[in-house]
Formats: sequence, C-alpha cells, structure tokens
Amino acid sequence: MSKVLAFLGAAALSFAAWGQEIAPDQLVQKITEEVLAAIKSDKQLAAGDKQKALKLAEEKVLPYIDFEQATRLAVGRAWSQASPEQKKRLVSEFRNMLVRTYSNAIEGYQGQTLKVLPSRGKQDPEDTTVRTQFIRAGGQPLPIEFHMRQTDKTWKVYDIVVEGVSLVMTYRSEFDAVVKQEGLDGLIKRLAQKNTPAAVGGSAPKKSEKK
Repeated sequence: MSKVLAFLGAAALSFAAWGQEIAPDQLVQKITEEVLAAIKSDKQLAAGDKQKALKLAEEKVLPYIDFEQATRLAVGRAWSQASPEQKKRLVSEFRNMLVRTYSNAIEGYQGQTLKVLPSRGKQDPEDTTVRTQFIRAGGQPLPIEFHMRQTDKTWKVYDIVVEGVSLVMTYRSEFDAVVKQEGLDGLIKRLAQKNTPAAVGGSAPKKSEKK
C-alpha cells in the first residue's frame, strides 16, 4: 500500500502552475495524465532510475505540495510547542523524506491510470477534496482522495488518503510516539536519519500497508 500511495503522490501532485486556470479536479486529471505519460515514455525512469526519479520529484512534485501544512498536521499538538527553528527543520526533514518515498515508488509504474470522480456537494473555495480511483490491470480500483487547499491563489496538496488511510494521520501516530519518548529534537533526529543515503529513502510506516 505504501508504494501505491507514494506513486500516486508523485503522479498527481504537480499542478500548481495551472492553479489559477481550472478547477482542482480538472488539475488532478490533466497533470496526472501528463506525468504518467512522461514516465511511460522514459524507459530508464519507468525502470526505476533513481537520479531521474529524484529529478522528476524535485521538478514536478515538491513545488506543489503544502509541506508546512502537511508537517503541522503530522506532528499534531507538539507543533504548537516547537520553536521557529524546530518547525523549519521539521518541515525540511519531512519534505526530504517524502520526496525520497515518491522517487523510489516510480519504479512500481506498470501502466496504471488515475480516474477523477465527480465532486460531491458544494466545495469550499479554499479547501477541497478531489476523489479519484487508481485503476490497476487485473485488480480492483483503489479509492484515493487528494486533500487540497488554496494558498496565494494556488492549489496545493497537504494530504493523500488511500482506502480511508490518511498519509498525514499515519505519520502522526509514529511521530507522537517519538515525541513522547525523545521530544521534538528526537523526532527531528529520527527524520534526519531516515534521510541519510544509507536509509534508501523514507517509506511510509508499515501500519499503513495492506496486503
């Protein structure tokens, strides 16, 4: 499950450049198709070339994720206790961990597609959820939700929910345990360790995976 979640993040988050032109659901559909096409056309990238995958994540994903909001939600109540310097380091390390997860997951691409579903009810003009289905050959479609908010007239993603499992809330469970035992500096240290070259990128916590 963690690979599916991470791959979808890499495939469907890079749409801020269009943020002032079309609706969030249309953004997800349009840019997802473009990113998947880029992966499909590059054999080295589709085969799991780490350098190309990292470059794709840096260019297509990172500028368009609300990392501060995602980190704040993942850290939970401890965020309000963090100093400005601690907040800065938390966002930086969480960002690095997620980009490694996204770039590592690209090797799992095998022709999957993402279908955007119609929105439900009246949408908040500044915070919305885009519902989608991850279509896999020979498998049941996976329900995916992209939680987005508009900042400075640009839509950005701050959470991804796969089959009801929130990426942010899953990390919160792990982070809470570390903060209780080691404090905020301990959490920062743990994240930094996951981001070392020897760590092979930060994967999502095991409890988020489903067989």
